[in-house]
Amino acid sequence: MKPAFVFGTRPEIIKLAPVIRAFEELDVKPLLVHTGQHYDYEMSRVFLEELELDGIDYHLEVGSGTQAEQTGTAMIKIEKVLMEEKPDVTLVQGDTNTVLAGALASVKLKIPVAHVEAGLRSFDRTMPEEINRILADHASEILFAPTEEARRNLEREGITSGVYVVGNTIVDAVLQNAEVAERKSDVLDRLGLRPKGYVLITAHRAENTDRKENLERLVEILEDLPITAVYPMHPRTRRRLEEFGLWERVKSIENLTVMKPLGYLDFLKLERNAKLIMTDSGGIQEESIILNVPCLTLRYNTERPETIEAGGNVLVGLEKERALHYVERLLNDEEFYRKMAGAPNPFGDGKAGKRIAEILLELWKKGELKVRSSRFI
Repeated sequence: MKPAFVFGTRPEIIKLAPVIRAFEELDVKPLLVHTGQHYDYEMSRVFLEELELDGIDYHLEVGSGTQAEQTGTAMIKIEKVLMEEKPDVTLVQGDTNTVLAGALASVKLKIPVAHVEAGLRSFDRTMPEEINRILADHASEILFAPTEEARRNLEREGITSGVYVVGNTIVDAVLQNAEVAERKSDVLDRLGLRPKGYVLITAHRAENTDRKENLERLVEILEDLPITAVYPMHPRTRRRLEEFGLWERVKSIENLTVMKPLGYLDFLKLERNAKLIMTDSGGIQEESIILNVPCLTLRYNTERPETIEAGGNVLVGLEKERALHYVERLLNDEEFYRKMAGAPNPFGDGKAGKRIAEILLELWKKGELKVRSSRFI
């Protein structure tokens, strides 16, 4: 069996690593295709090294561009690889432009697509990620839903065959690497931080950074945080701050440390030891509840509603008063803090990668891993 993994960003790398390892343990060598959607070294290459995924077969160097340019370039380059390698299945993960490009290129070549983390929905089609995940799901033959909620989303769209609820591979990744990060990373010492003495910030999504008024609202929240804040900043966010004339304001915030993106182990240690996390990242919403760290999400919707329902996450958007209200509660109300920090993990037992590899291998052995003419037969 030859499975092809197509990925391009660090969340994809992190979440697919447990599946790649699971295939290797089954004596199946996967084909690894890196589109280079995250073209900055710190944003991608260091993650590959830390996760010991140095055997990348293809580096496609897609780089940046508009949504159409990035997706189109990736699709053209992925198609060439798939035509040459002829894998039995193409695995994609999540909701990036790489995912959509990989799914479309594969299914048009009649190579079945397996979508890891299928069925997530924010129900906000103004988000590019929502379009990507919907189209990828409908192009996929095998859909690995992380939760029952995700499975129900697929069912509502008429997708009922080829769906498997397996848990989320982020649990595998966090459980495998959190203790390693605690031992190996000295990031707290380097930054002069004490455990539970800071808030970790990440914000990079287009809806928060591509409009000046929204980015300025984010800056206003940062300016009034009553706790030390650490912000590993995505390159595109830095560019937007400079473009909109907001960078000097950010640099002048005394209790805020801004840095380039960190390696996975450093970032995981920062997450685990934070008092709370403020983010617009879907993956970090997941990681925070796995690590028992309260999360305030800088968005007005989420494709991870399970984190809200479990009690470990609150949507605060870019509403300064609401965001600071919850920060103050988490800092000063011990009972409220314990409740959020103690929210149960809804994403599974850390064995999703193993389940995914075993299911695909079994389907291949039975001759059932193929693109069918209809989803309903």
